[in-house]
Amino acid sequence: MELIHSGKVRDVYADGDDLVLVATDRVSVYDVVLPTEVPDKGKILTRLSLWWFEQLADVVPNHVISATDVPAEFAGRAIRVRRLTMLPVEWIARGYLTGLGLKQYQKDGAVSGVELPPGLVESDRLPEPIFTPTTKATVGHDEFITYADVVAEIGADTAAELRETTLEVYRRGAALALDRGIIIADTKLEFGRAADGTLVLGDEVLTPDSSRFWPADRYEPGRTQDSLDKQFVRDWSATLDWDRTAPGPEIPAEVVDATRARYVEVYERLTGARWDG
Repeated sequence: MELIHSGKVRDVYADGDDLVLVATDRVSVYDVVLPTEVPDKGKILTRLSLWWFEQLADVVPNHVISATDVPAEFAGRAIRVRRLTMLPVEWIARGYLTGLGLKQYQKDGAVSGVELPPGLVESDRLPEPIFTPTTKATVGHDEFITYADVVAEIGADTAAELRETTLEVYRRGAALALDRGIIIADTKLEFGRAADGTLVLGDEVLTPDSSRFWPADRYEPGRTQDSLDKQFVRDWSATLDWDRTAPGPEIPAEVVDATRARYVEVYERLTGARWDG
């Protein structure tokens, strides 16, 4: 196999006509990969994504070929996938107002051009989920764009289909998670085209790296919520005096342990299966 891309969290290998996507235990915040890893993170992301791909198979096709036909050294944290031509958009659905969405709302009264009611506060549930795309930056930070920008970039038909697919993935996932006591506040998806032109869901789906998970029994609008996702590491790093450039600070053992515990809890509560490592 040939390593063709090393991202913040995933490494991508070419293997004949296929790709092998390997989820590492790396952690990134503010687009900086921190020097400390979180044990089992890659395996949890992989297994949870595979579970979600199965739950969503009737909504949208995905890129998975096999979870077992991978090199032994990557077992448990890699999947064999179809090659896709990825679309240059981050497909984001929001059901609650927080993070950068809240900041843009406070500035403009809208997120990605979607007007929202006045008077909303931190963590408020939105009247209905909204589609808030961003750029997919290779350098620097992703930036909010409007649906009209997406249409201009990839065409009206594709934009309309994937906006609805993004929202349906979120609606389906959020409803299932809420039944298990977890609020999915927002999520980020990636889509690409297969060789036959089919639009396919790729990368990861509804994981603690790509989504915000909140415990439903502690939800309280008007404040920052308790997190069951990577936000816990972001919040810790925000307390430090560093310039958000590489290599970044070492993560203390207690933060590593608490982060791993949150990823395990999300996996177990969503899937109903015990995490066995």
